[in-house]
Amino acid sequence: MALNMKRFLKYTILAAGAVMVLASCDDFFDRQPSNTIIASTYFSNEGELKMYCNGLVQSGMPGFTSVAIGNDAYTDLCATKSGSDFYHPGLWNASKGSGWSSGNFSFIRKCNFMLDNMTKAKGKVDDEVYNHYEGVARFWRAYAHYGKLQTFSNIPWIDHVLQKDDSILYAKRDDREYVFHKILEDMDFASENCLGTSDYLTPGRTYVNKWVCLAMKARMCLYEASYRKYHSVNPATNEVWNNKYETSDDLYKDCADACEKIISGGVFSLHNTGNPETDYSALFKSEDIPVDEVIWSRQANTEASVTHDITWCYRSATYGQKYSPTKELVDMYLNLDGKPVSTDRVDVSDEFTGRDWRMSQTISGPGYTYTPLSGKDTLKGPDFSCTLTGYEFNKWCIDKAVNYSQSLSDNSVPVLRYGEVLLNYAEAEAELGKMTETIWNLTIGALRARAGVKSVYPESAGYQRDPILYSYYNGDGSGQNGVVLSDMILEIRRERAVELCMEDGLRQLDLKRWKLGNFIARRYDNQGWRGIYLTADQVKNGFTINGYKYTLGSATTSTSYAVANTGSDATWSLSEGTYGYLIYNYKLEWDDKMYTSPVPVSALNLNPNLGQNYGWTTE
Repeated sequence: MALNMKRFLKYTILAAGAVMVLASCDDFFDRQPSNTIIASTYFSNEGELKMYCNGLVQSGMPGFTSVAIGNDAYTDLCATKSGSDFYHPGLWNASKGSGWSSGNFSFIRKCNFMLDNMTKAKGKVDDEVYNHYEGVARFWRAYAHYGKLQTFSNIPWIDHVLQKDDSILYAKRDDREYVFHKILEDMDFASENCLGTSDYLTPGRTYVNKWVCLAMKARMCLYEASYRKYHSVNPATNEVWNNKYETSDDLYKDCADACEKIISGGVFSLHNTGNPETDYSALFKSEDIPVDEVIWSRQANTEASVTHDITWCYRSATYGQKYSPTKELVDMYLNLDGKPVSTDRVDVSDEFTGRDWRMSQTISGPGYTYTPLSGKDTLKGPDFSCTLTGYEFNKWCIDKAVNYSQSLSDNSVPVLRYGEVLLNYAEAEAELGKMTETIWNLTIGALRARAGVKSVYPESAGYQRDPILYSYYNGDGSGQNGVVLSDMILEIRRERAVELCMEDGLRQLDLKRWKLGNFIARRYDNQGWRGIYLTADQVKNGFTINGYKYTLGSATTSTSYAVANTGSDATWSLSEGTYGYLIYNYKLEWDDKMYTSPVPVSALNLNPNLGQNYGWTTE
């Protein structure tokens, strides 16, 4: 396996370097598409098609830290020491925008370069092989456009290598619905033509294959379906959807269909060895990923010196953003009997008792250990120089002290996995009004069973509504944006929160597609992120977690925290003044224009026809 990985890395590096990424816009379009690949002769056999596609993997797949932290760092479920500038009051405008330079479009150019030139391989490789590699290139082209659509909504659809006089360079942006229609055409071709046999299922799950395409198609369709359901207008224009191509229901059906094909294919299943205390964690802390569940991954390999800094980001007071779980995340976890917690005003050492086993495999609790430099495993308590809420993530962490300040983590990172497929299927079917107890048991029930949690169907007599969850999304019963969510939808959203926590930015994308972006700023009474609960006695005399004594002090140390109670940014307060929830104060703002990013002024200066997104001014 190590030899194969080294060979894979060698090929991907060679292929990734084959096409230059050019800095200057004029230079970019003046140059020939490639310096080292001669378009007239390359792509003439399967080996060259494969090598170029390996380069697309190297260039296009999200990085380790992007998947394991990414945009989920800036949501309601994760506190950060300074938050994102995008959400700071009055701080962001179009002059600070990015994402529209030539470099931001160079990857699409790489995909189109292959699609424009690979016809030379026709007749030299089997049609099935040719269609597979065309599908891979079209997958990547769709994937690249999809990311831009999520950021800007209306974008240009680019399906060929642009030259400097191409009309697209001076045209208006294409409508979002048209662009997604073209994305879906590419994804349909890819999922129908990419091969899914064992030859294309690498040990590290790195290749793009039929199953990767279907899983990504399901993710894309669910996002766009719910976006159009919960948003009445295209945020780029503030105009109602035209439904010229696909409706919201059409896309929910496309999502469900893709999921059904993966489920019926029988290639993947939940990683479940019957050990709920460890099975979930094994997905995120293993160099050799559990290939029964992982569909696509970023592979680490110590022998090939492919390691990363995820643990360092989570465990450093200065290197990362002090990423910390919030009480809102903790409240999402059910008890093992399938019932919600009755109160969250409990000692942090007690609230893990009898809870969903994913909780202790995501958030450090009683009994959690690490390996200090001395090499002898010992209990680990939260470090207040690193945590803002009194809770610490452990989901992605290789908790060895040697990893706390170096890029030595060797755990591979799943990008797509079967657990998400089940969640996507459940949500699509529920939104279409087609959820049944059979589908529930296949999806949400199976995920809870893997975590040791009793599954209770929301429409059964034994179901107990969770007042914390209900009020979180539905307020006093009037709902959010005028929509009152059913218990079924609420339970599916709960499951996404706990199962997909800190994975590939999915929580932030969920909030945006459900039109709940305000949750990012709202948090606890608009003050900040909410953490552990402390009684007046604990505030006065200290409290103990895993044998470590924590006290209120004048300065922050690993076992001491300072409550200012001023409400000013980057300070702690207590919700009841002298006791209560520990609040890390940070003011953020939300405006519905923030469902898109502004088109950068630099891009508008080059092409005024792009137009600015609704609500943003050209500054």
